[in-house]
Amino acid sequence: MIKIGLTGFGDHEELYGKIKAQDRLPTYSGHFSIVEIDSSFYAVQPVKNYAKWVNQTPDGFEFIVKAYQGMTGHLRGKKNYFETTDEMFQAFHTSIQPVREAGKLAMALFQFPPWFACTKENVELLRETKERMLDVPCAIEFRNESWYNPEFRERTLQFMEREGWIHTVVDEPQAGSGSIPIVAVATSPERTYVRLHGRNVGGWHQSSHPDWRKLRYLYRYSTDELTEWKDRLLELEKSCRELYVVFNNNSGGDATDNAKELQTLLGVDGGLAPRQMDLF
Repeated sequence: MIKIGLTGFGDHEELYGKIKAQDRLPTYSGHFSIVEIDSSFYAVQPVKNYAKWVNQTPDGFEFIVKAYQGMTGHLRGKKNYFETTDEMFQAFHTSIQPVREAGKLAMALFQFPPWFACTKENVELLRETKERMLDVPCAIEFRNESWYNPEFRERTLQFMEREGWIHTVVDEPQAGSGSIPIVAVATSPERTYVRLHGRNVGGWHQSSHPDWRKLRYLYRYSTDELTEWKDRLLELEKSCRELYVVFNNNSGGDATDNAKELQTLLGVDGGLAPRQMDLF
C-alpha cells in the first residue's frame, strides 16, 4: 500500500483559503492520510499538542514524527533543554504517547546531519539510539553520502535491516558529500519511507543565506519526474507492506500539486472522511 502526504500541515495555503491555523489539520486529512510532523525537530512537543492532533484526525490517519534535533546531533553548540540523554529520550517518548495509544504513529524519523559520516563511532551511536527508542518504529535518513559509497552501501543497508531501522529513500539534489543518491531499497518488510525534497542543486548548500530553507526546497517536479517515481514506487512496493511518501518541496507551494499528481498517477486514494465528533 502506498500512502502520500506532505511535511507539515500548517503551511500549505493552497489547501485552506481562510481557514485558521488551529483548524487546518481536519481539512488536510481530507486530502492526505499521512503527515510528517516537523515541529518536533525544533522542540519536543507538549503532550496536549499530539492529543489535539489525534482528536482532529479520522481513524486511519497516521503521523510520522521527526526526532528532536538533540537526538540526532544537530545542536552543535546550541542549547539543549535536557540535562541528560536519558531525560531527552524519555521526554520524546512521553510526548508521542497519545499518537501511539491512538494507533496513529507510523514511525519516528531520525534525520542525521551532513557531518554525520559513516564511522565506527556513529554506527555505535545508531545502535544506542535504536535501543533507546524501544519498540517505536524508527526510520533513518542520512545526509552524508559516505553511507552509500560503494565500499559501505551494502553494509549500511544490511546494518539497517539487522538493527530494525526503516530505510528512508530520498530524492534530493546531487550536490556533493552533503547529499545522498536515490537508493530505492527496503530494509523493513513492514514499512519504507520516501522523502522528496526537490532537485534544486543551486539552493541546497545555502545554509548561510537568510532564506536558506526557502532556497533549498524551491522546486517543482515535472510529470516525467513523477512518472519515474511512480515506476520506482511500484517496484519498491514489492519489498514491503507499506510505503509512506511525503513531499518536502514546499517553498513555492509545489508540494501539494506534486503530491496530488502522484496520487493520480498511482491511482491511490487521497484523504479520509472527516472525523465524526462526539456530541454527547
